[in-house]
Amino acid sequence: MERGRWHLRCSQNLDALAGKPNSGMTHVLLLTGRPGVGKTTVIRKVAAGLAGRRLGGFYTEEIRVDGERRGFSLTSFDGRQGRMAHVDFRGRDRVGRYGVDVAVIDELAASALGLSRDLSVYLVDEIGKMECLSPAFIKAMRALLDSPKKVVATIGARGGGFIAEVKAREDAETLVVTPGNRDELPDRVLAWLGG
Repeated sequence: MERGRWHLRCSQNLDALAGKPNSGMTHVLLLTGRPGVGKTTVIRKVAAGLAGRRLGGFYTEEIRVDGERRGFSLTSFDGRQGRMAHVDFRGRDRVGRYGVDVAVIDELAASALGLSRDLSVYLVDEIGKMECLSPAFIKAMRALLDSPKKVVATIGARGGGFIAEVKAREDAETLVVTPGNRDELPDRVLAWLGG
């Protein structure tokens, strides 16, 4: 999808989410925006708003030492955790200055993203360059996106391959998270989910 059309679709969709529940035409809601804008915070607030429901998926957290970001951990909504990336990790799998432990992503993807009839909502933070180093993550996400399950996922603002593939899906709505809308988005996402 060309860039201008994508940005127009994003702004139109934000207006469409103004308190209206999901019409059923889409089952995937993508949250994008620049790093640090609050995408993970939106996902965590949506999860809090769905307290008492079993959720699939995971969220990422920064690993900070003395105020400096040193890496990222993954935490599934059923409580499993792993260190996904760190500046001290060595190896060929790297994104920027971070070494990526693809085995951690593989393990969490297999369980946290596995289709289950007991789960109706999956929250995924994020579909990004690190996660996309894992073939197991991509396979699990494709199966999830091709299912009728409701999915809310953060996604990298830039990226080709699987990131571009997901953004181009006809059954997905995309919202750009900004400092001006991030506080109202959790309620809008919950309304979209019917929660």
